[in-house]
Amino acid sequence: MKITRIKVYQLDYRLLDQEYAWSRGYAVESFVSTVIKISTDEELNGFGEVCPLGSAYMDSYARGIPDGIAEIGPLLIGQDPCQVRSINSIMDRALGGHNYIKSPLDMACWDILGQKAGLSLCTLLGGRFIKSFPLYRAISQGSAEKMSADVSRFKEEGYKRFQLKVGGVPDEDIKRIKSVLDVLDPEDILVADANTGWLMHKAIRVVNAVEKEDVYIEQPCSSLEECLVVRQHTRLPFVLDEVIKDVSSLLRANRERAMDVVNLKLSRLGGLTKDKQMRDICESLGIAMTIEDSWGGDITTAAIAHLVGSTRSEFYFTSTDFNSYNDVHIAEDAPRRKDGWLEVPSGPGLGIHIDEKKLGEPVLSLE
Repeated sequence: MKITRIKVYQLDYRLLDQEYAWSRGYAVESFVSTVIKISTDEELNGFGEVCPLGSAYMDSYARGIPDGIAEIGPLLIGQDPCQVRSINSIMDRALGGHNYIKSPLDMACWDILGQKAGLSLCTLLGGRFIKSFPLYRAISQGSAEKMSADVSRFKEEGYKRFQLKVGGVPDEDIKRIKSVLDVLDPEDILVADANTGWLMHKAIRVVNAVEKEDVYIEQPCSSLEECLVVRQHTRLPFVLDEVIKDVSSLLRANRERAMDVVNLKLSRLGGLTKDKQMRDICESLGIAMTIEDSWGGDITTAAIAHLVGSTRSEFYFTSTDFNSYNDVHIAEDAPRRKDGWLEVPSGPGLGIHIDEKKLGEPVLSLE
């Protein structure tokens, strides 16, 4: 089998809840999602997606993705998409870094591999351990009163896990955490995610103020070294996210005993191939995982579901369904949350069918 054509589409998603805000005053109301379609000489088509959380979060620029694909895409024409590690090697040699550009190409190749084999990605990624899984709901940063009200609203929809966007003024963040804890039940899970927003002294103030509470602390500062200082001042469970970029950073963080849970994002790592590698290492090291991406729609949500489904259940911490936050859907059979849970698709490949009419005209076509 050979790749004959690569088409690139860009879609605008708007938030159903109007705004998504996190640390340092960052906020978004809409997103630019890039959808990739890879066609083959055997008339199999694979789809991938990447949707950066704006341009200020991580190293990603949505409008530049087509240019990046124009750089590496021609080298993939004529290659066998089922040879996913070979595809990744070609991309890495041609373009240093920029994993978010490679991620949807890798995802589309896995989709083709699954269709060719007649197997779901969940099976190909290691076998089905999980059929459905509980989701977290991200709570946009706002006043303590609004955030606790939002949590109460989403609890009524079945969510029992919440990621609270903090990383602001310590006194306000302490109020946010305690206010939300007041409306949670004992079995609920709360993660206070600073998204690198605190300086060390501010993070230490917060963790000391909530030291007796049932809460996880996620990525308090911008560097691993700073996070380690905060870690030394608390016994609360720790989640690392933005500083985990590859195998080396994961192994270093584990060696330094820097976290109890790690957040693996598809686009930051470069796609399913590298995410699977990191997932397998975490299982070997005994590290629980949040498996997700920075944002996405139906395609990203399906890919995440397959990776979660092939993860041993004791190592699964949480994930989310970003397609439920958006106003646009391009696959009617994409996984949809029900009572705060998401099912893993069972069909071959991604197991979903894309309505290509909703993609519009491609912004780039390579053949």
